[in-house]
Amino acid sequence: MTQQIPSTEPELAGVRNFRDVGGLPTEDGRRVRHGVLFRSGHLAHATAEDTAFLSSLGLHTIFDFRNAADQLLEGQDVELPGVRNVNLPLSDPADGAEFWKMVRDGDLDQLRGLLAGGQAENRMIDSYRLIVKERNAEHARVLRALAEDSVPALMHCAAGKDRAGLSIAVTLLAVGVEREAILGDYLESNALHRRYKVHRSGSSASAYSPEVMELLSPLFDARAAYLEAAFETIEGTWGGVDAYLERGLRVTPELRERLRERLLD
Repeated sequence: MTQQIPSTEPELAGVRNFRDVGGLPTEDGRRVRHGVLFRSGHLAHATAEDTAFLSSLGLHTIFDFRNAADQLLEGQDVELPGVRNVNLPLSDPADGAEFWKMVRDGDLDQLRGLLAGGQAENRMIDSYRLIVKERNAEHARVLRALAEDSVPALMHCAAGKDRAGLSIAVTLLAVGVEREAILGDYLESNALHRRYKVHRSGSSASAYSPEVMELLSPLFDARAAYLEAAFETIEGTWGGVDAYLERGLRVTPELRERLRERLLD
């Protein structure tokens, strides 16, 4: 039996962007069950109170989509007794550790050269397309695990926006959640209290100037164009969601039905 959580979203001090995706509607009139699928940013900075709350959810599995560079920068997730931790690194939307070192340390000229004139948004769009095309094995593994025994589950990356956002989106597509509902949940990551906190190395005023923050904004926003690029890639590469799941992820109709039984009311 899955643990039912309060309808009021908790205020977690050290974990950004946490939420239950329960309640989202499917195309055939059902809804995602509350208490079975959660998403968040990383758990490395969870406080004792955060950890107690997470432990109360009855989680079976935590999927961590961060890579080694992320884990080195942010730290390992807190340990939750009895919970299985699965690390499935996905492509980093910002191209890894060297890029982020530039973001933290780089001067304005560097940032302009790499991010100005729509380059930052294009970088994000390209990364979403790439993850959908190249991370089929990882997404297939997640869906199989959820169908077999891995719920309740929590999916996270660093900010809980891009890599976790795509993995949540793929899962929701597999059980027939309405496309607009998936996008709406994705855009919830823009709420101020959810956004990832970047630790800049510089202490000068220029490190946090309006121009710098504007240049960085596309990296930290959840923009409809990003997720829509992933949807378009599914359509353009496989011809639709059903073919993507069957040919791209090797997910059978029987497995999708087991997923629906696990995740839907």
